[in-house]
Amino acid sequence: MATNLMISLETIFPMSNTLLFLISLFFFLLHSLAFQPKDKTTSASRRRLPPGPIPSPIVGNILTMLRHKPHFRWILNVSERKDITCIRLGGTHVIVVNSPALAREFLKKHDATFATRPCTIATDYSSRGYLSVIFTPWGDQWKKMRRVMASEVLSPARLRLQSCLREEEADNLVRYVYNCCKNAGEVIDVRRLVRYYSGSVIRRMTFGVRHFGDGGEDGGPGEEEVEHVEAAFEALSMFYAFCPSDFMPSLRCLDLGGHEKRIREATRVTQKYHDPLIDERLEKRRGGKEEGEKTEDIVDVLVSLKASDGSWLLTAEEIKALATDLMYATVDNPSNAVEWALAELLNQPDLLQKAVDELDRVVGPDRLVQEADFPRLPFIKAIAREALRLHPISAFNPPHVAMADAIVAGYFIPKGSQVLLSRFGLGRNPKVWTDPLRFNPDRHLEDGSENVEIAEPDLRFISFTTGRRGCVGAALGSVMTYMLLARLLQAFRWSPAPGVERIDLSEEKTSLYMVSPLREVISRLEKRCHSVQEFLLNF
Repeated sequence: MATNLMISLETIFPMSNTLLFLISLFFFLLHSLAFQPKDKTTSASRRRLPPGPIPSPIVGNILTMLRHKPHFRWILNVSERKDITCIRLGGTHVIVVNSPALAREFLKKHDATFATRPCTIATDYSSRGYLSVIFTPWGDQWKKMRRVMASEVLSPARLRLQSCLREEEADNLVRYVYNCCKNAGEVIDVRRLVRYYSGSVIRRMTFGVRHFGDGGEDGGPGEEEVEHVEAAFEALSMFYAFCPSDFMPSLRCLDLGGHEKRIREATRVTQKYHDPLIDERLEKRRGGKEEGEKTEDIVDVLVSLKASDGSWLLTAEEIKALATDLMYATVDNPSNAVEWALAELLNQPDLLQKAVDELDRVVGPDRLVQEADFPRLPFIKAIAREALRLHPISAFNPPHVAMADAIVAGYFIPKGSQVLLSRFGLGRNPKVWTDPLRFNPDRHLEDGSENVEIAEPDLRFISFTTGRRGCVGAALGSVMTYMLLARLLQAFRWSPAPGVERIDLSEEKTSLYMVSPLREVISRLEKRCHSVQEFLLNF
């Protein structure tokens, strides 16, 4: 009712955003007061909530958050060096966790209670109304799609079957980088090429195509791939971005910061490239035109699945939602981790040389590194692990929502609370990590074991989390990261750009990316790694 009245008022009287915000807030307060619970003895205010800033009546801390941008930085500052913090936004308690012990209690001991996700403007758009896996709340739809993802799409057997596709894309990456630096000492945009690789791998695995269009003349991305990947990163920046309208729905008519407009446009771009390919495949497979043809890519698998009664298991919309989920789940972490890892290695040449020496010793100069080599490359894997610990892609993991009141570590966690594990608070926790701000891959090899992986089940930092909402794509994300890092280090020699003595490791204010895309001088290893030239001659 309040939203309809706001739309009418805005149509009749031109209003500034500030006035619209105040009027929307007024209606929100009236609505909240009218529906406050009558039983005061059971309200959260009578229980021991985690400590945090004192909330204002009804709106909580949302007005303070609105004064601080970006919002995630304010939440990081409020919760810094505290094991657990409670921030109330509107009627929602947001619980920030910086302690691995508490993180394990939430996601292991109380996993069943915190196994759902919040519904937000951005996740509703991107999941096509919660038909997929990542953003879908707990329930039958999530269970169905999770089962499909784990048993059919990202199963160990499927990953082995598609390893040749991933290695072909690694070959394409080497050719693309080689073409970008035909003259020794050329400067290359590292962010562009690592994002291109991540997008290419999941595009090839999902749709069976290298490009959405003709591709670039140098073997790299065409304008279609650039637009597609940029739209994916735009969408990723808005998921669970503390949009005020997600906590106070009466503000949605204001579209503060253009949040809804941006996610709607990003979704439109991804669907523009995904949907026609999926529709075409549905017509071919379910129309009986190519019955019995061997399936090679993920869309083929999804359109071919049948239920026990012989009907098609997935609708067209569910297939499209899963395809988008795969892109969101794989395009960001490998590219971000490798960009940061290369920057850190360039600032510590001894670590860079140690990585190259390991590749020379295990793989040698006569062939390019393959996925089968990874078990014998512990230092390469430790570099990737350290990059994820110190330089996460986002400040927090996707929220877990309490499906019932709970007591965790002696604190009352009300039903509907959103629990956030802080990637910064865990990965840079001085109680857990010695010299936490130093990039030191050897810290992951101190026990003498070479069985190091990106996954961190003890939640000392966030990689793929754990429990019911743990990432089913952990194995895929790991091999993509290892391959991207190993191929770039093996095939090319890296050094800072002319005039740069040390890489600036500052972060952007509005994200956790490097303040400037990494652009470095690259030289071909023509003598040490002659397999690169031989490979390119026979490509």
